[in-house]
Amino acid sequence: MTDSVTVIGASGALGYGLALRLGIAGTPIVIGSRDAGRAEETAGKLAGEVPDGSFSAFANGEATERSEVVFLCVPFRNQSETLTNLKEHLREGQLVVDATVPLAAAVSGRATRMIGVWQGSAAQQAAEMVPAGVRVVSALHTVSAAVLRDPAQIPDEDVLVCGDKKADKQRAVEIIERVPGLRCVDCGRLEQSRIAESLTALLIGVNSRYKTHAGIRLTGLPETLWQPPS
Repeated sequence: MTDSVTVIGASGALGYGLALRLGIAGTPIVIGSRDAGRAEETAGKLAGEVPDGSFSAFANGEATERSEVVFLCVPFRNQSETLTNLKEHLREGQLVVDATVPLAAAVSGRATRMIGVWQGSAAQQAAEMVPAGVRVVSALHTVSAAVLRDPAQIPDEDVLVCGDKKADKQRAVEIIERVPGLRCVDCGRLEQSRIAESLTALLIGVNSRYKTHAGIRLTGLPETLWQPPS
């Protein structure tokens, strides 16, 4: 049986869409929320959409403990608090896939502008906050939540993945690419996530002007982007 994946923030658009698509792909999903009741409500909605799926729900701490890979899909204003509250629940060997974007909307600014993060990026802030032995990669910043949320649509997007260890990135990629239409691209070390994160603000502006849900697609890449671990 496929190991479970935890999604923190699945009541939000991106987290819900990711949980939905992975559930359709046959991955058991653990939903985490600050409020266990809200997590249960989200899991119930997902089960209604994917009757054959496996969705369980817990408060963030217990949800985090139940999977080796945790996707963090919360707004930037909640990232620090969430990670602080998870310090006693995360353990060595776990992987956190951070999708946080420091948009100025977190401080009542424009969603097309970014906030400067002292560590360089939201993902680097996450890496600084998790306990020793917990790995962090960043991904999914440019993926359309609206497209993920609609199973009738097949995404045609690249996922920009940043991380300091290739094995950690491959671990995240194996899960993300269970979603048909998503192709993961190795974009380098975790410090590069500041560039990937900023593309969200760019796409918000593009999508607003053209009334669409555009994503990112890189051209000229080789057919095989990820070699199996040796």
